[in-house]
Amino acid sequence: MSDDAPTAIGTEPASSTDPEAPGTGADGSPRLTVLAGPTAVGKGTVSTYIRDHYPQVWLSVSATTRPPRPGERDGVHYFFLTPERFDELVATGQMLEWAVVHGRHRYGTPRPAVEAALAEGRSVLLEIDLQGARQVRDAMPEASFVFLAPPTWDEMVRRLIGRGTETPEEQQHRLETARLELAAEPEFDHTVVNDRVERAAAELVSLMGLPAR
Repeated sequence: MSDDAPTAIGTEPASSTDPEAPGTGADGSPRLTVLAGPTAVGKGTVSTYIRDHYPQVWLSVSATTRPPRPGERDGVHYFFLTPERFDELVATGQMLEWAVVHGRHRYGTPRPAVEAALAEGRSVLLEIDLQGARQVRDAMPEASFVFLAPPTWDEMVRRLIGRGTETPEEQQHRLETARLELAAEPEFDHTVVNDRVERAAAELVSLMGLPAR
């Protein structure tokens, strides 16, 4: 990521004089939806499907300090930042939320782009981890919070092992984390079961108050 990365990550934040709450529409319906859930449940797959099939949804691009996985593109799937650049964005208040995930890499949501999209009246979707969802609830409690759940524990294990992006030790750590994350479901406003990506995406879009396919 080049030195002008913050400019690429977001735009100017929305004006603080907007009379509406930043995460709601004029009728009080949520414009900001937060999608979270346990590791390996398929949050990225569902959000990518929404990005590709529901252009009316503005999908926030997260920033991370981890290296790209095969097929991931900077600025499309994530903003891949150095630890130093990530620290700079945190220190200057440009992260809506951020967290250390699985004890290794940092992930966060650039604030300016989200605020600009909300100011334009867009329906915004954040796909983040549970720690980040809790931070957003503190900052924007008027948002809608959706928990993405696996159809079964065995299916989630199969998905994690099948993607082949972690070592056996990392897989075990993620599964231990996932057991704890599943217990957070009651904190959310809605639950969507990711049994089929297309169906889960359509249900999520419907919860956002938009027509689903």
